Amino acid sequence: MALIKVKDLLKHAEENGYGVPAINVFDYNSIKFAVMAAEEAHMPLIIQYYPGFKEHAPLRDIRDMAVAMAQRASVPIAVHLDHSKDFDIAVEGLGAGFPSVMVDGSALPYEENVALTQDVCRCAHAMGVDVEAELGHVGVGMQLEDMTNTDFFTDPDQAVEFVKRTSVDSLAIAVGNAHGNYIRTPELDFDRIAKLREVLDIPLVMHGGSDIPTDQLIRAVRCGMSKFNIATEYQRAFYTSMEAFFEDKSHPGAYYRALRAIERPCIDFVKEKIQILNPDHYSLA
Repeated sequence: MALIKVKDLLKHAEENGYGVPAINVFDYNSIKFAVMAAEEAHMPLIIQYYPGFKEHAPLRDIRDMAVAMAQRASVPIAVHLDHSKDFDIAVEGLGAGFPSVMVDGSALPYEENVALTQDVCRCAHAMGVDVEAELGHVGVGMQLEDMTNTDFFTDPDQAVEFVKRTSVDSLAIAVGNAHGNYIRTPELDFDRIAKLREVLDIPLVMHGGSDIPTDQLIRAVRCGMSKFNIATEYQRAFYTSMEAFFEDKSHPGAYYRALRAIERPCIDFVKEKIQILNPDHYSLA
């Protein structure tokens, strides 16, 4: 099936009770290894890009590489722009040709988040582009309060109103998850996930999926989460495997040898995440 819309993939995941990793990429090889992992696992995957890296790799360059590899893939692959913090970045993503974008107004007052999400949805939907938004505060894992203060968590009643007013296609929620490295093991609010799944008719998204224990990931899927963002762990897989290669002084100093050395560890990392979230091997193919 190759390239697929995020909305269609997540709807299938929601209906069949499995999760889809959304792997944050940063260059050609990070895209390539993730797609190779999905093909080896024979299951779907989402490739996404954080626009904060656009000075390193322009949005259109990443989009073009990701879409091209998705179109050639033997399994369904979706392509998404992660964390557009304002309208201009989201529109830049639309202009670059991303088939799905996220607008993150969660740091804004509620009504401003609604207005921003409405504006992005209006533009994106007119172009046939999917939109993910965020409600609640998904902070950083090194700040304990961001993980434990339930005032930051997504309120189910407010989420119902938010989705109705914005017509967003998927919603990132705050349930004890956080971005980056965790200061301690997170404890997800599974009752809240289940309640949000009960009251909303769109797929649920978990940001900060790195380093969440496997048993909690599995339970989150069973409670109704569909999309799991993974960035920190994937970058770590690159770093640690590259570090191990260069520590072995017997290797000649050719960069392509390092790329060959890190390929298998990075593929295996993504493959394991796919299998954890989709143990019954569901696919649209």
